[in-house]
Amino acid sequence: MSAQKVHRILVLDDEPDVTELLEYKLEQEGYRVEVLNDPLEFIAKVREFEPDLMILDIMMPELNGLQLCRIARSDPLMKDIPIIFLSARGEPEDRIKGLETGADDYLSKPFNAKELQLRVNNMLNRASSTAEPAGKSRIEIAGVVIDEDLHQMTVDGQNVVLTATEFRLLKLLMERKGRVQSRDHLLVNVWHYDTDIETRTVDTHVRRVREKLGPYAHLIETVRGVGYRAVDI
Repeated sequence: MSAQKVHRILVLDDEPDVTELLEYKLEQEGYRVEVLNDPLEFIAKVREFEPDLMILDIMMPELNGLQLCRIARSDPLMKDIPIIFLSARGEPEDRIKGLETGADDYLSKPFNAKELQLRVNNMLNRASSTAEPAGKSRIEIAGVVIDEDLHQMTVDGQNVVLTATEFRLLKLLMERKGRVQSRDHLLVNVWHYDTDIETRTVDTHVRRVREKLGPYAHLIETVRGVGYRAVDI
């Protein structure tokens, strides 16, 4: 019997009290955890540790979490690693800004440690399940092609980089073309979250995907008061 993979989590926060707490809680869950308090060490540590998930504080000196997230999303070796933001700023516009930068989730300080553990578990389980082949591997609508085997999207033949969450969202909508997907349904099937999580998360990711679709942004249609669907264009 093969040993079960131990997921690696990198925690970066300039407050040692926070990293010590998260290290203790996540190691109790069976994860291998590395912590950092200096954002300038981030890139070297990611390349050395090769984490399966990263938890980043936003408000840090010299390099903040938003800047680090942009770096990660532009790096071929880091672009698919799920990122959860922690921030003392919990207003809706702060959450939206964090998600628009490329994070997969956002938690406000002070946070509930158990809730964070559940979100980490869900995100890693989702990443593991999507690594297994399922359904159609290539879907095409007009000039937009999703290729699951290559884990890439092309628009008019040009490769466009999507985060892992953006890819899952667009793939689900294209697979179910013409069928309305409610925000709650998308949260459950893309994020694997209970429906009491902020549905604005869905709207923010849809807006990012539309921007990346360029001339085919209207492939994703808003159904007012319900959700979204992919349509022929």
